[in-house]
Amino acid sequence: MPRILLVEDNEMNRDMLSRRLQRRGYEVLIAVDGQLGVEMAQAELPDLILMDMSLPTIDGWEATRALKAAAATKDIPVIALTAHAMSTDRDKAIEAGCDDYDTKPIELSRLLGKMETLLGQSGGSAGPTQ
Repeated sequence: MPRILLVEDNEMNRDMLSRRLQRRGYEVLIAVDGQLGVEMAQAELPDLILMDMSLPTIDGWEATRALKAAAATKDIPVIALTAHAMSTDRDKAIEAGCDDYDTKPIELSRLLGKMETLLGQSGGSAGPTQ
């Protein structure tokens, strides 16, 4: 079962997305700010990270840069989640080290497709069995 670290400070978004992912067979770990996200990623080594970009303590951009700079976490795929839908925001996410980018509100089928692609590329499971 792929382990997903969801780094999201908004309780409603966190609850909705984590429940939907769990129903699809993912194990979901949760961090409520960027600093905790980095610490949990280093301790738990999840298969994939869903990173909100607007976070307290350290934002998602800085958290992703820290994860990609560390040997233990540099290969974990990160998908940026943000309400900012400008093309420059996508470029900024990729520049920070994110492997993909998705906008809020989350369209689950689109996000799942991106997750399964990255999980397959990272050598982990291609996704949960349906």
